[in-house]
Amino acid sequence: MTISLRKARTIIRKTLEKGRELELKPLSVVVLDAGGHVQAFEREDGASPGRFAIAHGKAYGAVMLGMAGTAQMARAEQQAYFMGAVNGLFGGQMVPVPGGVLLRDKKGDVIGAVGVTGDTSDNDAAAAMAGIDAAGLTGEI
Repeated sequence: MTISLRKARTIIRKTLEKGRELELKPLSVVVLDAGGHVQAFEREDGASPGRFAIAHGKAYGAVMLGMAGTAQMARAEQQAYFMGAVNGLFGGQMVPVPGGVLLRDKKGDVIGAVGVTGDTSDNDAAAAMAGIDAAGLTGEI
């Protein structure tokens, strides 16, 4: 199974709604499929143009490693050489911090990832989880 465009749009819409509810800085949200390809992306008014690359990097690391952003950050702190090498293999595209959330279906299979950026990493992850929950999927932060 992969993430449908309809579910991806729901995730983005509800993530942005949660950001407004929490009065977060302008967010950017990307949804990737299980192969790391962009399914959908939105950047709120006022978000800097570089936010796509950050959101993508958070989600890309999660889906390519099968490891959510929080786990990636812990791994980077414990084994910086490993995460540096892996990031090199992926062309420097990974951003190993919270806000990169693995998407799982009801069976627990990885079907993609969500990357959110714009506020603190923890707030980005919380907003992502609201969107994922609204889409009826399971997120791993």
